[in-house]
Amino acid sequence: MRNQHAAALRALVLALVLAPAAPCAAAAPACARDPAAAPARTRLAAAMAHGRFIAYEPTSLELVDGRVHAADPASIRADLEALRPRFDALITYDAIHGAEAIPGIAVELKYRALIVGVWDPADPAQLAAALAAVQRYPQLIVGVSLGNESVYGRRQTFGALAAALAAVRARAPQLALSTTEPFHLYEQEASVPLLRSMDFLLVNVHPVFQPWFRGAPAATSAQFVVNVVADLARRFCGPILVKETGEPTAPASAGYTPAQQAQFYAALRPRFPPTGARAFAYFSAFDAPWRAHDAGALPGAASGPEEAYWGLYDSARQPKPAALALPPL
Repeated sequence: MRNQHAAALRALVLALVLAPAAPCAAAAPACARDPAAAPARTRLAAAMAHGRFIAYEPTSLELVDGRVHAADPASIRADLEALRPRFDALITYDAIHGAEAIPGIAVELKYRALIVGVWDPADPAQLAAALAAVQRYPQLIVGVSLGNESVYGRRQTFGALAAALAAVRARAPQLALSTTEPFHLYEQEASVPLLRSMDFLLVNVHPVFQPWFRGAPAATSAQFVVNVVADLARRFCGPILVKETGEPTAPASAGYTPAQQAQFYAALRPRFPPTGARAFAYFSAFDAPWRAHDAGALPGAASGPEEAYWGLYDSARQPKPAALALPPL
């Protein structure tokens, strides 16, 4: 079964590289159109078009020996102060473990937008924290994402996620709702009910995980991201925001360097200018050294040496070349 899945993904990636403009015979694009969430979708579209998103986990959040060490507010403030000159919009992965402090600090620092992540949408405490943040900061929070690669990590099914979205919509119809999965899962027919449940699409598109992109020019990887989003737009009728893409900056033994990360984003920016319909977030804010070894203890989370080095800033909040190349806002 795993070999069949890998073969199907290889065929999809090859098709997107070689024939991105091929006509699509699929049914009409799907998405949620609840009018109650229209104002939130409008604010999200404005942030996509005019802001600069980055995926953010606090530097003081750690998972050590399977135990979560919560982030502290002072460290979160230092993180967001370091990011603010170049970024004005955030996407988070968790609503608890210290993340409760993020919205208030973001408001004080005049961030434009925040998408609150809920790691486990089946956890009432996480849902309650996210909804409480929305109620307190309605002008900052433009959406809530229920789960990150939950289907891919086999923590949820498409149907269970669609049901979770429906349950939250019933409680907070004014919210713009989404979830996050790798792009190739939306090729599956089983994903259509989930697509119909989302106001906007958060998606992960990682060329570096495809072996044939190793050694390829940055322009090739960047164009692949653009092609993937164009394909998704034929399937989904709402805003599409790429939540994760890019390159890690280490280990060098695997071919990853800070220069290559900067080259990827330099190639992506002119090919993928942000609009209210399509945009990308930078991934991610800070290096997380603990992820090299301990992230695997969190069900469904990736682990490996490169997982520690996705940041545009290192773990001491110093900017890398990819961040320094961005003009201040």
